[in-house]
Amino acid sequence: MFQKPKGTVDILPKETVIWHKMEEVIRTSAANAGFNEIRIPTFEISGVYRRGVGNTTDIVQKEMFTLTDKGDGTEMCLRPEGTAGVVRSVIENGLFNEAMPLKLYYIGPFFRYEKPQAGRSREFYQFGVEMFGAASAYADASVIALASDVLTKLEIGTTLHINSIGCPECRPKYRAALCEYFKSREEDLCPTCRERLKTNPLRILDCKSPICSEIAAGAPKTIDYLCGDCADHFEKLKQSLDALGIAYTVNPKIVRGLDYYVRTVFEFISDDIGAQSTVCGGGRYDGLVGQLGGPALCGIGFGMGLTRLALALKVLAEKGKVTLPEINAPRLYIAPMGEKAAVYALRTVKLLRDKGIYAECDIASRSLKAQMKYADKIGARYCMVVGDNELEAGKAELKNMTDKDDRCEIVLDDICAVAEKIAK
Repeated sequence: MFQKPKGTVDILPKETVIWHKMEEVIRTSAANAGFNEIRIPTFEISGVYRRGVGNTTDIVQKEMFTLTDKGDGTEMCLRPEGTAGVVRSVIENGLFNEAMPLKLYYIGPFFRYEKPQAGRSREFYQFGVEMFGAASAYADASVIALASDVLTKLEIGTTLHINSIGCPECRPKYRAALCEYFKSREEDLCPTCRERLKTNPLRILDCKSPICSEIAAGAPKTIDYLCGDCADHFEKLKQSLDALGIAYTVNPKIVRGLDYYVRTVFEFISDDIGAQSTVCGGGRYDGLVGQLGGPALCGIGFGMGLTRLALALKVLAEKGKVTLPEINAPRLYIAPMGEKAAVYALRTVKLLRDKGIYAECDIASRSLKAQMKYADKIGARYCMVVGDNELEAGKAELKNMTDKDDRCEIVLDDICAVAEKIAK
């Protein structure tokens, strides 16, 4: 028997209603903030990510799913994140010529080759936003506010952690201080972090190894090495978040794992899903557009893990803290007895659906007893049995499946009366 590939999930009908709820909140909040949807390819030329995300990152070194074009041998990869692909699209399609700031959002699947665990899979879904052409801290605050709005409307409790990792002007001084500190403890670092010390020491701050985390706790802080402009930017961000009523914690360990970030970085962390607690993360990437061949255009954005949000909602529902939507159930089930009744049932169901009312009838030639069991199993609110006697009389009894006292006689040809009754 075939099984799904390792690290993937089947999102079943009872779960997709949760996803519909998330997506509805996301699209409404994004539209209210002036963001328009963009849809980019599921796979890109690998160079988009090698050049944009950075060759020393875990994504490029360990996590990309790569494939080769059978025609010209070009290396492709399934997209591991959204920002670099969106930047490529902005450059290729000349969107940088449009009114600024340019506000885009996307929802879709992404792929990383990593060890599957709760809240982390090889195929995962993200909601992401990218804003181009706004360099101020107010832009950072507005993007963070959108993420906060979505999480608040979904009733997912989170804590916002923010940090500034500086810019190309001030980061070399910090990098030197960081290298000096970690070299004194190099033998105690995990093998991966010993390699990071040579290539990208900031990534050591993000290591999940208990020993490396303990060592990193005493490391120099980025905010102590900021140049004047970066320090001013970070102060204005905090003032803006205070003005918006968004609580935050300054966390010097937040550095994010991608090379393109500068200045503001942030994460929303949930306490409801265990170890994989970051449900949203992002930051500013002012040099990325130019790095991928476009104009000097600043940018900021975030990625929100929908797979993790769905997991958090399930946990909260189990605790009775949120109510999840239920799978769609018909308002009416018509149980026909005989050929003429079956035709009537089909026609009536179609008329009700045309009015926006979900109705069902038997299309599997079941017995009446089997039809009643089926109607109950699919959660039909009302049921109406129609046979030759009902057709001849032009009337039938409409019964509430959960309230035996709620029943009434309906004129079969008066579809408006049927619709009015079952829509209540």
